[in-house]
Amino acid sequence: MTTITELSPAKEFAESGVYLAPAMFSPEECDYFIEHYMELRKEERPGDFAGVDSTSDDPWKRYPRMIHMHRWDDVSMKWGTDPRLDAMMTELMGESPIFVQTMLYFKAAGARGQALHQDNFYLRAKPGTCIAAWLALDDCDVENGCLQVIRGTQELPMLCTVKADIKQSFSDITVVLPEEMKSEPVIMKRGDVLFFNGSVVHGSFPNTTKDRFRRSLIGHYISGSSKQVGLFYHPAYRMDGTLIDLEDAPSASKCGTWVDLDGTPVVELIDTAEHDKIARHE
Repeated sequence: MTTITELSPAKEFAESGVYLAPAMFSPEECDYFIEHYMELRKEERPGDFAGVDSTSDDPWKRYPRMIHMHRWDDVSMKWGTDPRLDAMMTELMGESPIFVQTMLYFKAAGARGQALHQDNFYLRAKPGTCIAAWLALDDCDVENGCLQVIRGTQELPMLCTVKADIKQSFSDITVVLPEEMKSEPVIMKRGDVLFFNGSVVHGSFPNTTKDRFRRSLIGHYISGSSKQVGLFYHPAYRMDGTLIDLEDAPSASKCGTWVDLDGTPVVELIDTAEHDKIARHE
C-alpha cells in the first residue's frame, strides 16, 4: 500500500523513483476532464489513431486509449503544460522538463491491465531519462486496476523484454524481475498525480469491477537537458508551449538481463540483437 513519508518530494523521488502528489487537481477539474474525454472518445478525431468498436466484448476496443491528444486538442495541450506540473517536475528533476506526449486511459470495467514495463524503453530520452505525470481522474484501487510500481528500480538500465500474457495485459511485452522484487499497488484519489522516473518498472492488473472506470490522464516528459527522443515523440515542447528541436534517438543496442552472482540477482547488459535471437530460440 502507498505510504506517507517525511522526506521532501525531491528526496523521495531520488530514493524511490516515485512521488505521489495528493489533490494536485480538484474534483471539479477531474469532472471536466472526464466529460471532455468521454465526449471525444465517442468518435474518431483527426490524429486519433485508435478506432472505436462499440459492439466489441473487449473493453479496450470499446474504450481504446488515446495517444498524443495535445497535437489536436487544446484542452490536452493546456493540461500537459500546466504550471503545477512544471513546478513539481522541476522540483523533482532539478530542471523544467520537455513535454512530448499525452495519453488517456479509460480502463473500463473488465478491461485487461498492462504488463510490467519501463517508459524509457519507448521514449529513449538521451541524456537523462523521461518522467511520467499520471493524473487519476477516478479513485484508483486494486479492484479497478490501479498502478503497480516497484520502487527503487529507477537505477536499473533498460531491461530486455519478453512476451506478456495478453489474457491479462493489452500490451504484448513485459520485463522479468527477480522473485523478491514485488510490485506495490498505488492507491490514489481522483486529483492525485503520481510522478515516476522512466526506468521505474510499473504496470497494472485488470479492472475486476462490474461498473467502474479507472480513467487517467498522463503526460510524458523528458529531462530538460535531453537532446534526443524517439521519433514517435516529436514534436517536443518546452513547458511554455514553444517548440524545441530534438534529434531522433536510436534504438538501444544493449538491454539488461538478470543473472545470479553468488546468490544475488544482478543485471548484466547484453546485445539486444543477441537477446532477440535467444528469445526466438535461434
